[in-house]
Amino acid sequence: MSKQNKDKLNDPRIRKLFEDKNFVFLSSLMKDGSPQVTPTWTDIENGYILINTAIGRIKQQNMSRDPRVALAIADQNNLYDMVTIRGKVLEQISGDVAEEHIDKLAKKYIGKDKYPGRSPGEKRVLFKIKPEKIFHMKQ
Repeated sequence: MSKQNKDKLNDPRIRKLFEDKNFVFLSSLMKDGSPQVTPTWTDIENGYILINTAIGRIKQQNMSRDPRVALAIADQNNLYDMVTIRGKVLEQISGDVAEEHIDKLAKKYIGKDKYPGRSPGEKRVLFKIKPEKIFHMKQ
């Protein structure tokens, strides 16, 4: 990651968008190259964007096949404060780390200690995304 992009993602105004309860809209690529967009919970850590999903979901399949993604996030109280990012999945983390992370997101977004949306036998995976191009607009 370029120093410029890491510095941008660490900008307190941009970090706040990811640290607050704002949804990120994640675009991944289908097998045929067409885009697929999913609103999702998000997290930010050490200059990387974290997305947690269940193994087997479309976004998981897409990002496993093609690491290129685009994201958009806007302040829910001021939709003109928004960031768009193009990047790549750098790493996929499963097991206890991913399971604990979905609980962390549940606490952040809905105030629950445990993520209540788990299906029986569901396994989680955490995608670590490296930003490559960041654009921030604020009015």
